[in-house]
Amino acid sequence: MSGLCRDRVVVVTGAGRGIGRAHALAFADEGARVVVNDIGVALDGSATGEGPAARVVAEIEELGGKAVTSTDDVTDFAGARNLIDTALRHFGRLDVLVNNAGFVRDRMLVNLNEDEWDAVIRVHLKGHFAPLRHAAGYWRAEAKAGRARAARVVNTSSGAGLLGSVGQANYSAAKAGITGLTVVAAAELGRYGVTVNAIAPSARTRMTEEVFAGDMAKPDSGFDAMAPENVSPLVVWLGSAESAGVTGRVFEVEGGKVSVAQAWRHGPAVDKGARWEPGELGPVVTGLLAEAGEPEPVYGQDAKR
Repeated sequence: MSGLCRDRVVVVTGAGRGIGRAHALAFADEGARVVVNDIGVALDGSATGEGPAARVVAEIEELGGKAVTSTDDVTDFAGARNLIDTALRHFGRLDVLVNNAGFVRDRMLVNLNEDEWDAVIRVHLKGHFAPLRHAAGYWRAEAKAGRARAARVVNTSSGAGLLGSVGQANYSAAKAGITGLTVVAAAELGRYGVTVNAIAPSARTRMTEEVFAGDMAKPDSGFDAMAPENVSPLVVWLGSAESAGVTGRVFEVEGGKVSVAQAWRHGPAVDKGARWEPGELGPVVTGLLAEAGEPEPVYGQDAKR
């Protein structure tokens, strides 16, 4: 390979399987030293006693790469600190943080209970914040000491976070929160040489295997559009020094297609210059909506999705 990330130190959370595993292997293939983090849980977050992170480390080492295992819980603030410290202890530095860990507990909103809401918000949203907080503290200290890094953060949102997804209110809310965290972190951490971006991937994983079960390789090309490995090249590029200047963005990735998501932005407006009366606003809102056009449908709302 090109050695795009040669000697860079990368932490990947949720790297024991699926997209996270693909990221870890792809970074190692480009010369990075990788901290493979995975606590080893089932699809719904329940304990399994498995050790998928160690298996990925073994794969990397068999291919001649360098990696270490972390089984820290990224939703635990102290555990997240230890995860970042693992990179510093073993490799002496940290250049890239890829936040990927997560699970689902899908329910229609009227059936969603408090524990299912809290668990998904915790693993996705807090599980992004906690490692990012400790990595940012390290990079700020390095910058103040005159050792600014070409540091990179890649967060993992979802189409559900951009457009919503029926039956996934908790997951959609968490993934939408990650996009908000991404743009704020990009604005705050740029002064320390840190870029922060997010991806919204579509790929076949434990969380999506039923959805994408029929999307296999095209017979004529052998290209499996839903393979998780398709997502990783962009993540590796975003984690490289070459991506300087790209920050605060969300990229959708599916198969061979990469696109930039268009975030919320100021749209059509009417300014009265004074307080509105409630009865005045019907035609005003109607006019604004007509000018703005229709929003994208929520996933699962349109039968074609």
